[in-house]
Formats: sequence, C-alpha cells, structure tokens
Amino acid sequence: MTDRPGENETASDRRAFLKTAATLAAAGTVAPGALGARSPEAGDASAGAGIRPDRQEVPSVPLGNGEHPALAYQAYPGGNGVLTERMWREHGSALFARSEIGIASWEGPVPTDPEEIAFLPVHRLAALLRDERVTSSELTAIYLERLKRFDPVLVCAVTILEDRAMEEAAAADAEISAGDWRGPLHGVPYGLKDLFSVPGAPTTWGHGEYAGRVIDEEAEVAVRLRRAGAVLIAKLSTGEFARGDRWYRGRTRNPWNTEEGSSGSSAGPGSATAAGAVAFAIGTETQGSIVSPSRRCGLSALRPTFGLVSRHGGMVLSWSMDKIGPMCRSAFDCALVFNAIRGTSELDPSTVPAPFAFRPDAGIDAYRIGYAEDAPEEALERLRGVGANLVQMTELPSGSSNSLSVESSAAMDYRIAPGGVEPEPVPDDLPDAERRNRTRFRGGRAVRAIDYVNSQRRRLLLMREMEAAMAKVDMFVSGSGQVGLTNQTGNPAVVLPYGFGARNPDADSPTIMPLTTTLVGRLFTDADLLNVAHAFQRETAWHLRRPDTSQLGS
Repeated sequence: MTDRPGENETASDRRAFLKTAATLAAAGTVAPGALGARSPEAGDASAGAGIRPDRQEVPSVPLGNGEHPALAYQAYPGGNGVLTERMWREHGSALFARSEIGIASWEGPVPTDPEEIAFLPVHRLAALLRDERVTSSELTAIYLERLKRFDPVLVCAVTILEDRAMEEAAAADAEISAGDWRGPLHGVPYGLKDLFSVPGAPTTWGHGEYAGRVIDEEAEVAVRLRRAGAVLIAKLSTGEFARGDRWYRGRTRNPWNTEEGSSGSSAGPGSATAAGAVAFAIGTETQGSIVSPSRRCGLSALRPTFGLVSRHGGMVLSWSMDKIGPMCRSAFDCALVFNAIRGTSELDPSTVPAPFAFRPDAGIDAYRIGYAEDAPEEALERLRGVGANLVQMTELPSGSSNSLSVESSAAMDYRIAPGGVEPEPVPDDLPDAERRNRTRFRGGRAVRAIDYVNSQRRRLLLMREMEAAMAKVDMFVSGSGQVGLTNQTGNPAVVLPYGFGARNPDADSPTIMPLTTTLVGRLFTDADLLNVAHAFQRETAWHLRRPDTSQLGS
C-alpha cells in the first residue's frame, strides 16, 4: 500500500514532516519509528512502521556464515516446479533413483609398487578392494605416507587425520570381508577441501585465526561419502576464505611444477590428487575454483549443475553460485563420486532432484558437440579422432551480476560488522595487496537492494540466452571453460586432459605441462558430459600420465 496525504494534510506538509523525522532519527534524538506512527484503528497498513533506517536493529538471533536466505536460486530458467514436472514425464521414478555403476573385476597380478597403486583410478582401486586383492588399511597407509612426505613441498594438507583414517579403513576391511560391500567408494581414501566441517578436526577456511577452530558439525557431503564407505584421510588446503592458492601456511604447489601454485581455491584437492596423495578429492567452485586447479594440475573433474549437491556444512561465498564437485584422475571416477554425493537435502533449499544415467559404454558419436571460439584446435582434432561430431557454436551470451559481491558480503557480515556495528573505512594509503584483503567482503555493502534485485532479473535473461545458445548442441568445448558465464547460469562442466605441451615455450627451459580443455553441458546433463569424457578416455591415455614425484620428497 502507498501512503497518501490525509484529508487535512497536503503533500508538501507530509514531505516536510518526513524530512524532519528522518533528521531527528539520524541524529539519535528520537527512536526510529516513533514519529508519525498512527493508531492501528486508523486503518493504515503501515501502522507502527514509522521511519525505517538503512540498517535494521540487530535481530534477536544473530546470523553467522551459513544460514540460507529465504530466496533460493533456481538454475532452470523456467523454475524448479516446471523442471521437476518435465523430468518426471521423461524419466518417471528414475528421477529419484540412484542406480549402481558397475565395476569390472581386476584381471592379472596386483601391482606391488606403492607408486603404481597410488595412481590407480578409483574404479580400479574399487575392484581391488571389492575382490579383496588389497585392503583399505593397506591403501590408506600408502596415501597417508605419501601425503606426509609430499606436504612439506606441496603445502596441500591442513590436517592429516591419520588415526581416524586408519580406524575407518579397518572398519571398511571388516565389512568387506563379511560380504557387506557398500559400493565402489567403500574403503577408498580421499581428501576434503577445508571449507567443510568435520567433527573433531579443525575447519580453518584457509585463515590463521581459525587454525584451531573445530566446528562440531559434519558437512553433508562428508556424511554421504562416509555412508558410501569412503575413508577421509585429510582436510586439504583452500586459499584464504576460498580465494586463490595462498593460505596461512603458504602457497599450495602444483606437483607437475613446484615453482607454480596449483591455482585455487580448491588448491589442496587439485595438488594432492595430481600427486597421488589421495585417491580423489572434493572441491568447490563459485567462479572457477574446481575448473582452474583441475586444469592447472591436469585432472579430470566435474563441476555439477547448480543444485545437485548439498552444500550444507561448507563455508558460504555465494548461495546462488557455490557448487561442490569431485576432482579425480578419470571421468569414470568423477561419475562414481558424484553418484554418491548428489541428491536433494532439506538442509540446502537450493537442491533439486535430477536423474543421473552414466553409461560407461556410451558412444561419443551419439552427442552433438559444439565448440566455442577459444576451443584448442589440438583438443578438437583429438575429439574428432575418437569419433566426435563437432559443430561451430553460435555466439555465446555475455553478462554478469553482482551476486558474488552482495552475497559474499552478506555471508561474511558477521565478521566484517560484528554486532551490527558498521566497520571503519579502509585507509587509502595501504599497500595494494593489504588494501585488497581489507576491502574484501565489503563491496556488497554499498549496493542498493533495488540494484541487486534488478541484477538478478538480468541474470535470468542471461540464463535464457544461454539456453537458446545451446539449443542445437548437447555440450560445447571451451579452452577457458567460460567460468564467468557458466557460474552465473549454473551449467555443468567437465575438465578433460588431452595432451602435453610447453607452459612457457619461449623460455630457455620450457616446462612441459598437462593440456586440458573444458566441456560445458546443458543444465542437468552431467551424465552426458561424463559419458563423452569417458568415451574419450577409453581411447586415449592422457589422463593416466603422472608427475615425477621424486621432486616432492624422499
């Protein structure tokens, strides 16, 4: 309802009254809302509302980082109700089913070299464990030893959970021996990005102030992996507050070239997985933090469609952009891990149901694969070489929103403005690096509510433009991964190694590094992406190459 001047009140009188009231309230001489409050009997819907300050009084229940807003982002432009109805018509009860992914038996002798075992893909480790050719305790001891040996160089582990890991491994061995095999992750050691809380272990978010902080809550992704039988051996590094690869102990390094960082902020998961110090790892992405370290470290990885994995128990940067995904050494492994962690949750209102039909025998020629202007020609040639049908993409849309700035400022408000007290301005004369650190999580404080809402309206238009751009393809190849665009639209992406080349070809001693590209899929077609990536990896071996770990510790 819009207030109008009363019968004996002119518009100019009311403007003068409001101006006086606002001045008094700002000066603190009258309580906000005290002036002009009408009696409820007057029939005014705004009774008792009074004058609203820009910042409300501190609520009775203080907010921390994790409480989800009432408004939940929906990756499907038509809304989740339409999405669920459409998927039910197409898939029926399979929409809610979790089908098993078959694991072939191990044939031939088992490797005796711990290095060979450590770099086996998860689906091969699963076969060894299921058939009792190796025990979880043996595997866990191998990965723990490597993690402890490599960490002084890689700076990739925040907390190594040796006692817990060996207990979980022993329990897995007992269950498997008794015939109670839970599935392909049972007994497989993994690492978790240190944005997620696990009872009894520090959750630091990469910041020194939180080095000893223990959150007595188990993140939902950790719960699902525990129920699948996976063995958690370490909390792995993230850049400070999920930015970059630098955290309070230093910079996480790339095992292919320790002179460079592993990129971030899923720096530890990328580094540890590439070094064979864990069998797989869980990373997060808001705007490139699964894709970037996976490309840098030569991994296969899945950044799922927004809403398919619960984020409960993880640090929030952006409720409408944060995503959780597996970082592995093969696309098949990504499918196994994703199948275990996906699903709806009452603890994360953004989650939605969707089928996942990974088919290890799928043919690559069954898919319409486009390519963007930045797609590496060598990657396209190799995809064509295994039967891919490639077509030039239409122009991709462009646009952005202020989602990350506003939502990260809200998520970190408890830290920037404790008790609801506005922070002092950051001095202008600080060095650039320090000023950037001090101003982080403040940008959203200056954004008007109307500008945030309008930005989200334009974001929906961008999502519709993306749907139209992909109408004639199932996925497309991109060199950059289009992380700025696709993290706004929620589209899934898979990182795919396709070769090796010089990172710095003009240097005296060029560094030969993994070459990767990114497949970007239509919304909720994560299985199709992994089907194509796995079909490519069935015919190639780039994903099986590994770094020289002799440089990482004796």
